[in-house]
Amino acid sequence: MVPEVKNESGAARGVARSVGLVSALTMVSRVLGLVREQVFAALLGDGHLADAFQIAFRIPNLLRDLFAEGALSAAFVPTYVQALIREGREAAFRLARRLATVVVLLLLAVVVLGVVFAGPLVTALAPGFRLTPGKVEATVLLTRVMMPFLPLVSLAALAMGMLNAEEKFGYPAFSPAMFNVATVAWGLVLLALSVPPEQVALGWALGTLMGGAAQFLVQVPPLWKMGFRYRPDWAPMDPGLRQVGRLMAPATIGLAAVQINIFVNSYFASYEPGAVSWLTYAFRILYLPIGVFGVAAGTVAASGLARRAAAGDLDGVRSTLLRSLSMLAFLTLPATAGLLVLAEPIVRLLYERGQFNAASTEGTAAALTCYTLGLCAYTGVKVLAPAFYALGTPRVPLLASGLAVATNLGVNLVLFRPFGFRAVAVGTALGSIINAAFLAMVFERRVGGLRGQGLASRLLRMAVAALVMAPVAWLSAKALGSALGSRGLMAQAVTGILPVVGGMVVYGALAWLLKVPEASALIEVVRRRVGWKAKREPQA
Repeated sequence: MVPEVKNESGAARGVARSVGLVSALTMVSRVLGLVREQVFAALLGDGHLADAFQIAFRIPNLLRDLFAEGALSAAFVPTYVQALIREGREAAFRLARRLATVVVLLLLAVVVLGVVFAGPLVTALAPGFRLTPGKVEATVLLTRVMMPFLPLVSLAALAMGMLNAEEKFGYPAFSPAMFNVATVAWGLVLLALSVPPEQVALGWALGTLMGGAAQFLVQVPPLWKMGFRYRPDWAPMDPGLRQVGRLMAPATIGLAAVQINIFVNSYFASYEPGAVSWLTYAFRILYLPIGVFGVAAGTVAASGLARRAAAGDLDGVRSTLLRSLSMLAFLTLPATAGLLVLAEPIVRLLYERGQFNAASTEGTAAALTCYTLGLCAYTGVKVLAPAFYALGTPRVPLLASGLAVATNLGVNLVLFRPFGFRAVAVGTALGSIINAAFLAMVFERRVGGLRGQGLASRLLRMAVAALVMAPVAWLSAKALGSALGSRGLMAQAVTGILPVVGGMVVYGALAWLLKVPEASALIEVVRRRVGWKAKREPQA
């Protein structure tokens, strides 16, 4: 039975608390992800081996995004929730066991095919690598080493889906951090040993497999505590599996469109030395707000949307989506403004050391600025798409993804020759904007509810606060840069961190003064937690 939402303020605090929990844990993972990229950049910079590793890792990662953390999760969570509500936990566990059995068998076959056909895969994904001697061969070797990463993270995604469906958000949000912990630790060992670049790339590939195993294993204890026990269960005609398959088919095609976007980007970027690495480093920075805000809100919203849709509560679906989108806008609008004006000092602080030099900073900052144009839309899709899966209409996200691919391809075909790798990032951003706009338009037309409850007024007030914040952050960065320069960790830290902190304070104060509900909700959550600690402390 789905609990009733008592009032708008209480519902907003509930969303804020859930998103806050997942955001905090996801923040740990994303920060560790940045540390991982920092170690990688220090070891390999933006040279040909760095490009080779990025493309090699992209091949199993594309399949992971497509099958595991993409279509499979989108189809599995609502089906698991439906079985849980209608038939009980044992039926939901049985569905999970049967799906895990099918997934393992299929993906082991995919790994074998990936190892055998690694050469053609690399040539298709990055044809420009042929212009640099040895680059294709290095990429093929690294691809073969990392193919087993796919089944490891697929099992991790299945465990994550179960725990999220049970509304146990902590371990799933923390599990990617274990991937980063393992790879960072291994990378630091390679750095300390001063391993040659060729061996660094191969060693990093092995560390990636360790990280995938850690991401899965950390979720086993909560599943065990919940009562789940895995045993092989081959039942391909199970009704639940057929439902997952029905939802996965269009979802896979839709997400395949997203992967085509990545393929297009890799194809074009491979012709410009260093561009693959610049784009990857830049997107890693962008993925911090995407992961912390978009993935967190999408994870929480997906479970709530699935439960309300399963109960036939369309009003609940509308209100859940509206609150999630409003909270996302509150968080991503200032992030967008901040990244646009502070891209270079942020990149310099995070990466400029070791093999990563000033030219690397310039290329990565340019890519980050272009990517940032689509940040709000990219995170919005993380919430909008699950609404259609929960409502049993997965063809809508499919069409939206197709439009995004067409937009990205068109931008690259027209702009890549004059603008190079910048066109790749702009195409991705514009594609995300088209994707989110289409999903919002169709939801409003079919279900409604997005225009009401003052959403436009909230967005306007948030935008005003972000627009005032941006020049304050930019001017402070310029002043600090003039006074301290850009060389040395201390100068980089001051010029990269203080403007960000100042911008956050300005935005938060303005949002509160403009009476943005999300600002008040977050302040209330913090006040309640501080008050709870104050009450409990004397009893300790």
